[in-house]
Amino acid sequence: MTNIYYVECDASHPGSFIFDIPDGHNCWLLVITQTPALFWANGELKEYPAHSAVLYPPHHKIYYQACADKYINDWIRFDSTESYVIEATLPIAIPFSLDDPTYCHRLFQLLSTEKLFNKDYKDSSIDFLLRTLFNKLLESYCHGSISSQYYNLLNLRIDIHNNPGNHWSVPIMADSLHISPGYLQTIYKNTFGISCMEDVINSKILIAKEYLIHGSHTIVEVSVLCGYNNVEHFCRQFKKFTGYTPGNFQNRGVGSSSALQQSSE
Repeated sequence: MTNIYYVECDASHPGSFIFDIPDGHNCWLLVITQTPALFWANGELKEYPAHSAVLYPPHHKIYYQACADKYINDWIRFDSTESYVIEATLPIAIPFSLDDPTYCHRLFQLLSTEKLFNKDYKDSSIDFLLRTLFNKLLESYCHGSISSQYYNLLNLRIDIHNNPGNHWSVPIMADSLHISPGYLQTIYKNTFGISCMEDVINSKILIAKEYLIHGSHTIVEVSVLCGYNNVEHFCRQFKKFTGYTPGNFQNRGVGSSSALQQSSE
């Protein structure tokens, strides 16, 4: 059972903002920052970076304040008897960095929307959204430290997978992050366990499979849609990564929903 008292997204405060409740709330409070802020944690006032999350249980001291001209956050006050909340292995009243703040912000927006409207499945929708949010918090906490370039790399990776047909190259990607190509290749592989160009190729091959199985495009058209300047290069790369030529894959997959799964094994 979960009950949300209030949820707010993009709450903006001036540089003089201080939130001080010595005895805490009578319920849980979850705060996610969009700007740096000072938090009382581990017996001291310390600055934490933007995209930090902090969870306060009922009746726990709460203190945080702005440390720049503006402070922006998302926050939610709620009660819950669910184990994913009361048994969560998250730090108490100690901020930690989020590894996907955009995703978490969207969950806050959805929770805010669900809170506003009394729809038939409101309670279950709120429970699923809050459960997902806590899953993301746990993933972030287990992730450990986050480098200064992490969020830029994450946005680049999202862009790659959302736009596989772009003409990606290491110099172009590095230039978008204002770093050298060699440094990009090193930190990308260290961060995601895959090289940036392997990620690009994987995203292209994945969407090519969709076009070949579920579309009506020719192989030449598919190669163009996936960002290849040369259809022969597309065919060679597709066979290298799937074991099939595009034509064989397309013929094999017609009427077969298992083609995509089997080709990726």
